[in-house]
Amino acid sequence: MNNPLLETFDTDRLVASGPDEMGAALESGKIIYFPQCPVQLPPTEQLDTLRRELPKHLKLKNISYHPEAGSVRGLDAESPIRDLVQQVLVNHSDRVSEFLRGVLPGLFDNALIGTCSFRPMEEQGRKLKPHASNELIHIDAGAYGATNGDRLLRFFVNVNETTDRVWLSRGAFPELLNRYAAEAGLAGLTPKQLVKGPLGHLRSGMLRAIDKLGMPVSRALDSSPYDRAMRRFHNFMKDTPDFQSDPDGRVEMRFPPMSAWMVLTDMVSHACISGQHCFNYTAVLPLASCRHPEMAPYNLLAKQNAAA
Repeated sequence: MNNPLLETFDTDRLVASGPDEMGAALESGKIIYFPQCPVQLPPTEQLDTLRRELPKHLKLKNISYHPEAGSVRGLDAESPIRDLVQQVLVNHSDRVSEFLRGVLPGLFDNALIGTCSFRPMEEQGRKLKPHASNELIHIDAGAYGATNGDRLLRFFVNVNETTDRVWLSRGAFPELLNRYAAEAGLAGLTPKQLVKGPLGHLRSGMLRAIDKLGMPVSRALDSSPYDRAMRRFHNFMKDTPDFQSDPDGRVEMRFPPMSAWMVLTDMVSHACISGQHCFNYTAVLPLASCRHPEMAPYNLLAKQNAAA
């Protein structure tokens, strides 16, 4: 695919790539595209079962394995394929994690492994509420509560046998922030306002204490000023028809069957406008592990607001 946002790593380039090549591309706002998925996928019969059965059993937006709770969410509690789904998602998460440890040395150090989900529904025309819709261009925020500036990495695999998964983007965070900060209500913040205060730390501590009682909630319920600012930007994009329809910087990407791609989704704006049957793996990467922290949204917000 000839696209300015994409960095293609075919089999030959993957073998020849240096230890920082992919990480530097991700941090600069690129989508790493693999024409052939570089991780082992589930056996054909298991994929066939997921594609055939999961649309019938879906209870939430997607089917997700949550490692902090050791459970699958989004399925009917009595679903006969619950065990199979959990096995497939756990195995896929482990394989992607192993792959990322090899190709992102340093950047993946101390990563928090997040959910691994399967998206069984056709994205086009799902008629979800705007803030939940994958069809509207956005930057990810709040996926794991209080990231406090850490990075959101997602690794996708299109396991549809015949149909591309189609994305739209309007570019990366730096350009979008420069253009829309004032309109989105971000220009008036100061760097100090991006940092969690005493009450915020107290709340986070209380949530972690609840986790120790066997009720893991801190990832979902915790927050921070930075994460709320990013959520404001996310909601601005989805709530603004002019932003969605503006052709400036708009690009389309088509990911064929059995291809894979990964991207820092807090950095690159994206929407999925069509496609069915996709794995989505998430990890939270420490900002301290970035080789180019000056390009991270947290530091771009702080720098922009320091000058405001």
